[in-house]
Amino acid sequence: MNTKENFKGRVFAWAEKLNVNVRSLAVRPLTRKWASCSANGYLIFNEELLEQTAEIAEYVIVHELLHLTVPNHGKLWKSLMRAYLGNYEHLEEVLRKVSPDRFDSERNELLMPDRKATPTRNRKGRFQVG
Repeated sequence: MNTKENFKGRVFAWAEKLNVNVRSLAVRPLTRKWASCSANGYLIFNEELLEQTAEIAEYVIVHELLHLTVPNHGKLWKSLMRAYLGNYEHLEEVLRKVSPDRFDSERNELLMPDRKATPTRNRKGRFQVG
């Protein structure tokens, strides 16, 4: 089982590799999302990720960190996912099998049950993904 400290260390290591600034990082229970990020570098990850495999956790980490520079799932985002994770589509398939009710493959989004998500900005201008 992963610890929060270990998970956070992996987030910061990926942030350095991706050259993005993480201003705040939390791992806590979330009711509807796998993770959330703002354009200003505020990240929250669902603590249920601590129970997932390292591969799945890495996918969600990179997925969210890339949203600090690319707010959508367009060609640039997909190219960056491929550059950093290789065949990330395989990881999407694994995630789909592990948790089919939490992944929208058509929109390439990480979801929690009973909610379809799109990357949007809230009133404070922060991106909310999932």
